[in-house]
Amino acid sequence: MPTDLPLSVWRSAQRNARAQRVGRYVELSGTHPARMLPAIAARAIATYTQPGDLVLDPLCGIGTTLVEAVHLGRDAIGVEYEQTWADVASGNVAHARTQGATGHGEIICGDGRHTAGLVDPAVRGLVALVLTSPPYGPSLHGQVKAVPGQGVRKSHDRYSTDPANLAHVGLAGLLDAMRVMLTGVAILLRPGGMVVMTVRPWWRNGRLIDLPGMLARTGEAAGLVLYERNVALLCGLRDDQLVPRASFFALEQVRKARARGVPRLVTGHEDLITWRKVPKQ
Repeated sequence: MPTDLPLSVWRSAQRNARAQRVGRYVELSGTHPARMLPAIAARAIATYTQPGDLVLDPLCGIGTTLVEAVHLGRDAIGVEYEQTWADVASGNVAHARTQGATGHGEIICGDGRHTAGLVDPAVRGLVALVLTSPPYGPSLHGQVKAVPGQGVRKSHDRYSTDPANLAHVGLAGLLDAMRVMLTGVAILLRPGGMVVMTVRPWWRNGRLIDLPGMLARTGEAAGLVLYERNVALLCGLRDDQLVPRASFFALEQVRKARARGVPRLVTGHEDLITWRKVPKQ
């Protein structure tokens, strides 16, 4: 992997996640176990595209990429495996239109690994940006509620039980799925088009797995050229101080690890891996 990549830090959590979504996304959006921060999506779209460009998310979830794209005057296509979330994504795009968004968004229910065969063949070679995030495992964020006499009750913290969902395929399966997916979406990119993936390191059996690094190499194996590695903060900045934005789930994982004698800190950022489709000579 190149060692001279340009690096930058994105101030993507100056407002907390709820404040970024309230009024901008339909209420059911909060029930998805893992959602990209809208500020990360908006920054990536504004950085790597121009108004009128086409943006694609092959793992679109509730449609964050699409919502931020249409608000910025871009058109967008999303592919989502689960019909429930595809419907929520459609609702979010429709809601964005009522708020004055000028772009057009389309959601397709299907397997993101086969995105190139699911979208209209007419878009091949036209996509300016692929922006997405992989699942990190079967259990992620979700919601919590304090119940008198019962402590804290979790909900919406897991993906479906469908074994074909990429949240359940394990690390090796996920890397292979991302290679297949990235190889396919590269066909849809225009020359010089970009792929941006937000991803965090992965804890497994008490060890921190360098998932960002693994995926960076996976993208290269798919024929893309590594262009940048940026950092998107999950905490706010006030002068020279960090403002914590950690979720209940993140804090709980740290507390449990420390109780077992395993030193661990709350994750304060996401890696943004950026590849470019280099035009053929």
